[in-house]
Amino acid sequence: MAIEKFITLTSTCVPLPIENVDTDQIIPARFLKATTRDGFGKNLFRDWRYDKNDQPKPEFVLNNNTWSGKILVAGRNFGSGSSREHAAWAIADYGFKTVISSFFADIFKNNALNTGILPVQVSEAYLAEIFDAIHKDPKVMLEINLENQEVTLLSTGHKEHFDINHYKKTCLLNGYDDIEFLLNLKEKIVEFENMPQSTD
Repeated sequence: MAIEKFITLTSTCVPLPIENVDTDQIIPARFLKATTRDGFGKNLFRDWRYDKNDQPKPEFVLNNNTWSGKILVAGRNFGSGSSREHAAWAIADYGFKTVISSFFADIFKNNALNTGILPVQVSEAYLAEIFDAIHKDPKVMLEINLENQEVTLLSTGHKEHFDINHYKKTCLLNGYDDIEFLLNLKEKIVEFENMPQSTD
């Protein structure tokens, strides 16, 4: 499945200052019956967003119009627990393009990248600075520059570098999934196969 190109994102943020958010909290197991990626966003953080009568909990951040945007800023150790890729699907389907945290579970990070979500891991100090800026001004903007691998708090200009696998970076910049990446190399593969073979 094709993914959307990711080059630079400038957006307001939704703060979720909770540590150790696992995949069952991101998308509860009872909602994993579907096999396509569509529709999972409505159940993102389902048990935190709604009460037992399916009424929105006004205190939860996704139900508060104060905050909005395409960047989810989360506490340390985001995406732990099971390997379900549906967690990344739910985040993408809701409309987030980036998740920022000071630590991600490896399996979640890979699932996010495969879904077109950019997980940006920053230092504890910089994460605290971002949370503080968001709570002081819900309209504060972050810029995520994938080419330069930098996240910038635009209100202060303070930026921090983040790491990303080179292959996954190439895929995101070009909007490739794994299959499309290989198809893009088809001409080079054919050219290589047609090269005269050495007899030495």
